Amino acid sequence: MPDAIPPITEAIALRIGLAARALPDVEPQRLVQVLLDALKGEAPTPSNLQSLTVRRLKEAKDGALADEPTEQLKEAVAYLRGERTVTEIADDLPALQPYAEGDMPGSLRVAVASNVGESLDGHFGTCTRFLVYQVSLDACRLIDVRRAENGRTVERDKNDLRAEQIADCHLLYVVSIGGPAAAKVVRHDVFPVKKPQGGEAKTLLAELQSALAAPPPWLAKAMGRQPALAVVADDD
Repeated sequence: MPDAIPPITEAIALRIGLAARALPDVEPQRLVQVLLDALKGEAPTPSNLQSLTVRRLKEAKDGALADEPTEQLKEAVAYLRGERTVTEIADDLPALQPYAEGDMPGSLRVAVASNVGESLDGHFGTCTRFLVYQVSLDACRLIDVRRAENGRTVERDKNDLRAEQIADCHLLYVVSIGGPAAAKVVRHDVFPVKKPQGGEAKTLLAELQSALAAPPPWLAKAMGRQPALAVVADDD
């Protein structure tokens, strides 16, 4: 039987919710139990959460989170400590650039999973938004910012709805994406490209631009909307 969860404030509950979103493979209930163990059974408060570290999270509850990616754990700890907030995410939307269909012949449309600024720093199932770029050999324009779907319907889960949000794109850049979610994206003929280290979106898209002159087979297929491929792990 799971340990009893002590009463927590609404503000702390929000921090825990954001931390859980940063750990897409961890059930929120499991995160709470690990957190309580890390805090030695005390209810989370702004004061005791300040002492929380990635190491303490990894060691708590007999290492229940030890195998989770360190970058995801760092992000979760930043939310729990109050170092990263909803306001920070909501107030930094980049400016869009004008675009009309046909403006950039031979271009690709690329979605980037993002949480902050113009960064590729998001996991498909937990990012707060998709930055949508039109990319050609000599131009790269941010043409849309789409708030990522967080709900679900009786018939469709969140990842179905998120995949539909970017169905007009050729490529999806993500830090991470699970197999079932990738399959939903591929079903829309969108090619997921994993960049585990993340980075500035414009820098990564500049690398894509340099490949457009002589595209590798997977990119040529994406440009031609051929039958979809598996996830491309572009880790360089």
